[in-house]
Order: sequence, then structure tokens, then C-alpha cells
Amino acid sequence: MNGSVNPTVLVVLDVLALSCLVWFHWMGVQRLREGKTGRAAFWFVSEPFAIAFIGLGWWSAVMPPPEFGKWSLAEQLVRGSVLVTGVVVVFYLLLALQPLVLDFLERHSFVSFVSARFMRGAKSNFLAVVTLLSVGAVSLSSCALCCVTSIMGGFGHDLKRKILANTAHIVVDAPGKQGFEGWRSTLDKVTEAATANGGAATPVVGGDAMASSATNTAGTLVRGIEPSTIGDVIKLVDNIEIGKFEYLTTPSKLLHLAPNEVIGRGPGGEPYHKGPGFRIPGDASPELRAMLPEKKEYPGIILGRELAKSLHVMVGDELTMLSPMGELGPTGIMPRARKFRVAAIFYSGMYEYDVSHAYVLMPVAQRFFDLEARISRIDIKVPEPEKASQVRPSIDAVVAEVNNHRSQVIEGYDPLRVRDWIEMNRNLFSALALEKVATFIILSIAIAVASFCIICTLLLMVTEKSKEIAVLKSLGTSDGGVMKVFMLEGTLIGAFGTVLGVVMALSICLGLSWTGVRLDPDVYYIDRLPVNVDFGDYGVVAFAALAICTIATLYPALTASRVKPVEGLRYE
Repeated sequence: MNGSVNPTVLVVLDVLALSCLVWFHWMGVQRLREGKTGRAAFWFVSEPFAIAFIGLGWWSAVMPPPEFGKWSLAEQLVRGSVLVTGVVVVFYLLLALQPLVLDFLERHSFVSFVSARFMRGAKSNFLAVVTLLSVGAVSLSSCALCCVTSIMGGFGHDLKRKILANTAHIVVDAPGKQGFEGWRSTLDKVTEAATANGGAATPVVGGDAMASSATNTAGTLVRGIEPSTIGDVIKLVDNIEIGKFEYLTTPSKLLHLAPNEVIGRGPGGEPYHKGPGFRIPGDASPELRAMLPEKKEYPGIILGRELAKSLHVMVGDELTMLSPMGELGPTGIMPRARKFRVAAIFYSGMYEYDVSHAYVLMPVAQRFFDLEARISRIDIKVPEPEKASQVRPSIDAVVAEVNNHRSQVIEGYDPLRVRDWIEMNRNLFSALALEKVATFIILSIAIAVASFCIICTLLLMVTEKSKEIAVLKSLGTSDGGVMKVFMLEGTLIGAFGTVLGVVMALSICLGLSWTGVRLDPDVYYIDRLPVNVDFGDYGVVAFAALAICTIATLYPALTASRVKPVEGLRYE
């Protein structure tokens, strides 16, 4: 299978769909025997959805994966149809389980028996419709809350994954100072401490610069890296999509690219090849050869996709980097300029990195920023970023030892500091968490509004069931017992709506994560909608919805408990 759906998962889903098909048919036959043709037709109509889900699911599984930058209408229709039919199948399945739950409650206790009978035996169609609307309002609100939570959690999870893949988990640097000397011994000690915890370390030289091509200019963050260790800390090598990492270390190969070498991509993702180029004839005169520009060798540089797009450069093209740390000239400080040749283009999926970051060799960056033998920082990676705080004490101990030793030797020594990724991105992740909580509160208000439907439904039911309430009280049922009956009835309405909404949201979000929703990467920083299904969040939503619906039953249940038997039987 060439599609994105796992065959094992697809077989399990097909078995469930076949089971639903048999169940729907059995429900239709049962309702037909009872003479309820309308309900029988409802279940028979559901059967084609189960059949369509099976067929479309296998069709989407054998479809080839989408190409880079391509958008296929047929692919979106098929995968969208799988999602819609799957959700419909789940919806019918939940409706089919409702009678079984009521049957169970009727055999459990007196309170649950009366509550289930009240839900089954509505005297008017109007009350049945109002009950159905109450269930739908709760289910729609809880479904929306779960879906929004999953999508926002998906964005946060995707953002966090890309940040951790493209930046160090722990950084050792010198604040307020352009680099620090004697870093080799510090790097060895930090590497030893990181390796003991399963991590790795690499030196980095960093600085701001202005990149200038033949057609445009852009600000960049230049990073000087050590090729042998950078791949152990960040996924730069894995993220290269055009060009090769070896062109960075051996830029002479950029002068002899093969004609079929891909050096860029068009707006629709189509590849641009180098082509045969221009060859100087063998019998060309020396004057002609002197007029032709000679292609010189320059240090290689790796650019982000968006930065390369902004500069309109491809692999093999030249660009000029201007450093603000220039040299003193007759008219003042002159920026230092250096020619580079594009060795590769990377795509991390993080727009802020792809539009600003550029990587060169560390000695080249040291000369460019006039750092001599200094570096800017030491980047450290740990196996489990969530446990960076457990690894940090060992790094802190090494850095504290280095600071203590150098402060005694060097007068006015500026000590090194240690920061982890949680500290460096605290504001970002705090904003995401706050946004998630605010969204949860706002959509919980929607559930509270939906609970008003339950209040109205129960008040109407109290009016309709006044005779039954009077009979129950005449037979010895206490006010508390009547109150429990209506509270359980309202809780059942909320529970049916909550379960329906949460399970529907689960099926929608799982379907979105399997089928995928393509986004425009020029507008968003990602090309697919990220969905993260967190069962803990779903449990919180279900608990909050049930709690709100249960609280909403208090007033109607209290009203029902105050009904007097004489008033209920006065006109009988």
C-alpha cells in the first residue's frame, strides 16, 4: 500500500464498520417488526455509509502519497469522504447504543427505572424534539471544545517538536560578551557530562549579518558550525532538501555541478535543474576567454528555504554577506563583506528559522565576525528534552567549576551561564498554555449555554409528568427520591450528549490526523494541519461537560420535588 493509512488500522476499522453494518440492519428489522417504519427507514439508510466507508478507506490506502507542493482534488475528495463516512458510522453506532443503555438502567434501581421510562415515554413529540435538541446542543459544544483543543494542542506540539529539532536543548554562553576564549577544554568537559547522560555537544559561532544577492537583500542569523558534531545536536543534515551537506565542507564541488543536479524548486514544487550551462569553445581566442567571467571558489553557505526564496538564489549561486562588525576606514567603520556560494537549502518547517538562519563553517564565521579563536556558545542536546532539567545540574556543575577556576586567573572575568530550552522559550510556551486555557473556558461557556436547554427540557417534563410525580409521591416516594429521578434524567441527557460529542470529536480528530488537511505553507508555517489527540484533555472536557449538565439539573429537580400530590391529581 502506498497511502498514508496503516493497513492494520484499516483492517480493524473495516471489521468495526462491518459490525456496524450488521448492527444497523438488525436494528432496522427490529423496528420494522414493531411497526415503526420511520425508525426502521432511519437505520436502513445508515447501511450505505458503512459500505462506503469500507470502499473509500481501501481506495485512500492504495492512493500514492502526494508529491511535494502538489494539491490533488481527487485525493482530497477521497480522503475527505473517508472522514465524513467514518464519522457518520460512529454517529449511528452511538445512537444504536442508546436503547441498550436505557434497558440496563431500567433493570438497575427504582430511580434509574423511572428516569429511563420518563426518557422513553414522552407524551408529546414537542418534548421529544426538545430533548433531542438538548442532547445535540451538549454534543455539539463538547465536540467543538475537543476538536479545538486537539488542533491547538497539535499546533503547540508541532511547534515544540520543530523548536527542539532545530535548536539546542541546553546552551552554555557568555552574556554581554562577544564569544569566549579557551572553549576547547570547556567543550570537552561539557561533552563528557552530556555523553554520560546520552547527549551530545557542539561549538557554535553566531552573529547577525545582511545577505545580499543580485536582486534582493535580507537580514540573517549566521551560525558557524562544526560539521562533525552539528548533526548530533540539531537536524540540519536531515532537513536539507536541495543540495548536499558535503558542499559546505568542499565548496569546490559547487563549481562542477552535474547538469541533472536539482538546484531549486519553482512555485508549484517543480524542480529546477542546473542544465548543461555554457561551454567555452576550444578554439576561442584569448580575448574572448578574458571577456568571460571566471567562476571563483567561495566558502559554502546553507540557507533556509524562505531565506533562499527571498534572496532569489539557488544552489551554486553567489551572495554577499555584510557583517556589522567591520573595519575602521577613512569615513568611519566600514562593514566587512564576504562572498559565499550557496551549498544547500534546508527546510525545518519553522518559518522563523527558514527565513533567517544561515550556516557556514566555524572557522569562516570566526574570521567573518572577527572573533579570532573565540566561539559564541556551546549547544547541548539531551535524549529526552522533557528531562533537560534533570541533566542540567551536571552541566551547571561543570560550568561552575570552569567559572571558579577562570575567575581566579583572569581579572574581570565574565562568567558563563547555562540555559535550557524551557527557560529560553518560556514566554512562547506560556502564551500557548494561556491561550489553550482561555479557549477551554470560552468553549465551556458554550456548554453552559447548552445546559440551559436541559433546564428547559426538565421544566417542561415536570409540567408534563405532574400526574406521574403525584402518583409516585402518593405511593410513598420522598421528595429526595423525586429529585434524584429528575437529576438522573438530566444527567442522562448531558451524558448522552457528552459521550456523543467526545466520541464524534475523537473520530474527527483521528480521521484528520490520518487523512491530513493540507495548508498553504506560504500562509502558514506548516503544510498540514497538526492534530494531537490527548486523551487527558478529552477526559477533562467530558468531566467539565457532565459537571455543568449535572449542576443544571438542580433547579428543575428541586421544582419537581415540590409538586404536591393533591395538585397533580386535582383534575383526574
